[in-house]
Formats: sequence, structure tokens, C-alpha cells
Amino acid sequence: MSRYLINVLASRDLEGIADYFAQTSLETGERFFRDFNRKCQQLTAFPNSGKSYAEIRNDLRGLPIEGYIIFYRVLDDGIEILRIVSGRRNFPDIFKDSN
Repeated sequence: MSRYLINVLASRDLEGIADYFAQTSLETGERFFRDFNRKCQQLTAFPNSGKSYAEIRNDLRGLPIEGYIIFYRVLDDGIEILRIVSGRRNFPDIFKDSN
């Protein structure tokens, strides 16, 4: 059975996103997290459906969600969520120490 894991950095990203939505719009935050879970389930079924970011990190893939990018890598039995960051960020800087 395919599964998804959320690593420590991605968990911190999600906490920051939750804090933001707690201050701005709980309804929008709830929708974001429902969509996040749905997209992660989709990625476990179709792990290569996200865009390749091999120019940043060989095994890096990403899928957009409401202005953010879910960055992940494919595992033998699912995917690992590495980061969830704003689509406006400088992606190479985020992953420069993780190659």
C-alpha cells in the first residue's frame, strides 16, 4: 500500500501555514488542508504526476496547491513530503543544503 510521509521541515512548513490561516481565514485554511490531504493521496497513487525539479535536486518533484508548492520525493512504497513553500520563494535556496 502506498503512503505519504511528512518530514520534519514539511511539518514545520504546515505549522506556519496553519498559523497564517488561523490569523486570516479559518475557512480557507480548512479548505487548504483538505486539498493538501487530497493531493498527497493523489501523489501516492500517481507519484510521478508532479513536475520534476531535477535541476535543483535529482529526486525532487513538486505539485502546486493554492499558491504553494508541495515538494516531495518518490519512495519505494509511496512519497516523502519534503517541503510546502510559497510558489514565490527561490526554490534552489530552499534545497541548497539537502543534496
